[in-house]
Amino acid sequence: MSQRDTLVHLFAGGCGGTVGAILTCPLEVVKTRLQSSSVTLYISEVQLNTMNGASVNRVARVSPGPLHCLKMILQKEGTRSLFRGLGPNLVGVAPSRAIYFAAYSSCKERLNHVFTADSTQVHMVSAGTAGFTAITATNPIWLIKTRLQLDARNRGERRLSALECIQKVYQVDGLKGFYRGMSASYAGISETVIHFVIYESIKRKLLEHKVASAIDDEDESVKEASDFVGLMLAAATSKTCATSIAYPHEVVRTRLREEGTKYRSFFQTLSLVVKEEGYGSLYRGLTTHLVRQIPNTAIMMSTYEVVVYLLSG
Repeated sequence: MSQRDTLVHLFAGGCGGTVGAILTCPLEVVKTRLQSSSVTLYISEVQLNTMNGASVNRVARVSPGPLHCLKMILQKEGTRSLFRGLGPNLVGVAPSRAIYFAAYSSCKERLNHVFTADSTQVHMVSAGTAGFTAITATNPIWLIKTRLQLDARNRGERRLSALECIQKVYQVDGLKGFYRGMSASYAGISETVIHFVIYESIKRKLLEHKVASAIDDEDESVKEASDFVGLMLAAATSKTCATSIAYPHEVVRTRLREEGTKYRSFFQTLSLVVKEEGYGSLYRGLTTHLVRQIPNTAIMMSTYEVVVYLLSG
């Protein structure tokens, strides 16, 4: 891969990630709130009858749904709160996606000479390597984004700025504080691998179908609007499958990034969440996450493919 090709993939990945982040930011905020430990509503004075006829009071835990969470944010904090963390998101998403796509394309180019070209092994190793590289480079940005999104304040109250958040993290935990939740992000590489394996498989099938249907066409290299629609559907399908399988790491990562948290490591957090809140809590916010990720991934991947096509043409 030439230096120009690498720059094209860097630029295309950055553009795709930026467009997707802006359009789906409100859903990201709702999802993060649902994943956190602070979203649980406590309803006291729930009476339960015991075997001997006596009654006892216990506190019941109720997890609000996406619409209820959205309503509460709008009522108490205002519309601006739906875009909390957008600054760090925009700062981080372009380099993160650019690093990811450049690493993915570069790794795939090299592995195609080692394994069977465009095989499942090539896509798995390339996606895993790219995910590891991007996570390690940009984790501090995502930690600040999560802290800002969890910073719930009523209307009129002064909001925590990104700079103040950075200073607070450093004062409390030092440099290591910026890398909280990175172990969960590494676990989430499995989602990335599954996503790209399925995406590349569908993309290859679409290409084979196009070649077969346009066998008599003199210019098969020209891409049409339907081609990019197909790529969007491929990205949406692959991301849905991958997210549904690997989602619990998202909840664990948010818990690890909370301020003053009792959560310390990936497996300790995983077991503690299950013990205190049940297995269902590991999938809190999944609906919102899917609603956000499907269009976000479709927009990101199609923008990436369009930019690569235009710049390589």
